[in-house]
Amino acid sequence: MNLNRLRAFVVSMTRVADAASSEPEMMAAARPLLADLVAQDDWLPEAAALPDPERYRQYLLHCDPAERFCLVSFVWGPGQKTPIHDHLVWGLIGMLRGAEVSIPYTRTTAGALIQDGEPEVLKPGDIGAVSPWGGDIHQVANLLDDQPSISIHLYGGNIGAVRRHTFGTDGAEKTFISGYSCETVPNLWDRSRELA
Repeated sequence: MNLNRLRAFVVSMTRVADAASSEPEMMAAARPLLADLVAQDDWLPEAAALPDPERYRQYLLHCDPAERFCLVSFVWGPGQKTPIHDHLVWGLIGMLRGAEVSIPYTRTTAGALIQDGEPEVLKPGDIGAVSPWGGDIHQVANLLDDQPSISIHLYGGNIGAVRRHTFGTDGAEKTFISGYSCETVPNLWDRSRELA
């Protein structure tokens, strides 16, 4: 495992957060950083790659101390999917292993939810996006029914603490706070293993 890649991403992303003057600017600058991170599959700690037979897992990898961004690994068991949901912050999704499909939704004038365009399939190295100003409601599923898939999500806030919504297709919404599957995050700054 090469934690140097994850550590370098966090340092670069912190610099982006320090310099960006707007959320769209931060999101645009973050995209190539996330693409570079998911281009290699040798850095994700095993504890943040464990599937669960019952539901998808959301492991916190890093949260900026000022909650300007966080990095999360999503681990999908075979055939697992989310409900239709929103984020209320910008997000980038980088596919690391396997494949997932995102189905975009929008509200009708009557308030119901309908599919808004074609499903987006992400394969390793691909980057997807969500944002309150450009497509924030979707449903995501593991495209594979015989193995786990893992995507790395970068959000413009502490997504595990954001009060968000799930939706029925009739538009009925339910508030939730996702939290994280594991409260243990990798210690990016412990270099003791590198010295061994």
